[in-house]
Amino acid sequence: MSAASAKRSLTILVCSAALTIAACAKKDEAAKPAEPPMPSTALEGQLDIVAWPGYIERGETDKAYDWVTQFENDTGCKVNVKIANTSDEMVSLLTSGGKQPSPPGDASWPPPGNAPYDLVTASGDSSLRLIRGGTVQPVGIERIPSFKEIDPRLQEAPWHYVDGKHYGVPYQWGPNVLLYSTKAFKKTVPASWSVVFEEQKLPDGKSNKGRVQAYDGPIYIADAALYLSVKKPDLAISDPYELTEKQYTAVLDLLRGQHPLVQHYWHVADTQVQDFRNEGIAASGSWPYQANALAANKADTATTIPAEGATGWADTTMLATGARHPNCAYKWFEWSLSPKLQGDVAAYFGSVPVVPKACENNELLGADGCKTNGIENFEKIKFWRTPESKCGSHPEGCVPYNRWVSDYIAIQGGK
Repeated sequence: MSAASAKRSLTILVCSAALTIAACAKKDEAAKPAEPPMPSTALEGQLDIVAWPGYIERGETDKAYDWVTQFENDTGCKVNVKIANTSDEMVSLLTSGGKQPSPPGDASWPPPGNAPYDLVTASGDSSLRLIRGGTVQPVGIERIPSFKEIDPRLQEAPWHYVDGKHYGVPYQWGPNVLLYSTKAFKKTVPASWSVVFEEQKLPDGKSNKGRVQAYDGPIYIADAALYLSVKKPDLAISDPYELTEKQYTAVLDLLRGQHPLVQHYWHVADTQVQDFRNEGIAASGSWPYQANALAANKADTATTIPAEGATGWADTTMLATGARHPNCAYKWFEWSLSPKLQGDVAAYFGSVPVVPKACENNELLGADGCKTNGIENFEKIKFWRTPESKCGSHPEGCVPYNRWVSDYIAIQGGK
């Protein structure tokens, strides 16, 4: 073979090899599944929120309280609010659209879905139900720069931080106070929750029968349990949300005995305000929201936290699985943690901000607003939490929430 022929043969072999390698590479590339496209980060122009009364204000009740308008102007996300008066109502609203698709795994970029609402300001007695049911999804706190400003005691609270994942962003917290009539308690402050749980003569000389109210929600069982934990220490109730059968039976007996005293089982905050003004109510468990409304109308009422302590709520803004407007939702997460918004909400509702900086220099809240609203009572409060059968304090298990629901309905019916 001549040198020229040998060179041509070598060139052919090299080219053939190159073509083979290229073909294989193309085959491998074709066999490799395409990376799924990253969902769009474009703002959707709308945001649908389920919230407690007074939590999402746009100045319609009082022009001084508006933390929605600027958000809408800045983002173009139109905010729609559905008010819910109980945690059970919130759960029902969030699940009203049917089963949602599973979250995508990368919680920081959730694709839009078909959930009926995007966000919910859930209390601890509903948050675990929403998590366990797959109704809400983990959030990517890397998309929420102000998350680090949240009170460290709340950043990984057990009612929203589950299995190492953040299922929401803390919003506000506060106690369930004892609201009372200063006419019924003349020159005295009720020292115990017994004034709503046991029949007795009040300082005005009249019985409390038919003059007290109780909350229309199964989580109220925890209020009775907290009272009994002090009243009957032999029951050894250490956690009002973790009750053995024996403890639970004693609590139900107390609530059955309370039933003849109750004028009304309340769940609409504004209705309770009217009841205290017009129906001669002497005492009831309540929220700072009602206390503020009554004070604004110069009603003869006041609040206290009795010797037994109090239950309370630490609310979390949670993202629905299949939220239709996830990018607007993430904008709201960040907005909700701004010190001004946090302070304004606290001033309106009577709650405590989850961002401590909000307690400083807020015109509406004032210099002592956080102290007035109970920021120093954090350790005294037994925050709402969904009762579950598997519990830490009793190896044999605890009475789960579904039992609380059915039994409390029966008690309200006089059974």
